[in-house]
Amino acid sequence: MTRHGFALVAGAAVLALSGCGSDGGTDDKVPATATGSLEHLAAEVKCKPDIQTDADEIRQAICKNADGKFILATFATDRGQREWLNGAKDYGGHYLVGAKWVAVGETKVVTALRGRLGGTVEEGTDHGGSDHGATHSGHDG
Repeated sequence: MTRHGFALVAGAAVLALSGCGSDGGTDDKVPATATGSLEHLAAEVKCKPDIQTDADEIRQAICKNADGKFILATFATDRGQREWLNGAKDYGGHYLVGAKWVAVGETKVVTALRGRLGGTVEEGTDHGGSDHGATHSGHDG
């Protein structure tokens, strides 16, 4: 997959999950960063992954668990992961970043996932508005 392809996949993931949310705070106890396949990581957070992309460079799935809906992606290389993140961050969003994996979702979901998977939280570019063309259900303002 080309760098442009990574950006398109990343952008679609972020737009699909964009929504209003408040900062869920930070966890005092963060576990060691998880490693493993997409299926292993999904099992750790109790979701059944709906695979959307299954390529040599990236595997990406939509997941939903008790914490909410999120995108889970695994990468063949650190470089591929970083290129994907760099492209995705242009679309805003909240990212939980681990060893060759990324979870993308609303703040509260990413915070909850961090409590199980470890990793570090990275934020996308804020373009000054919360509406990136996505539907905001249950939120006013």
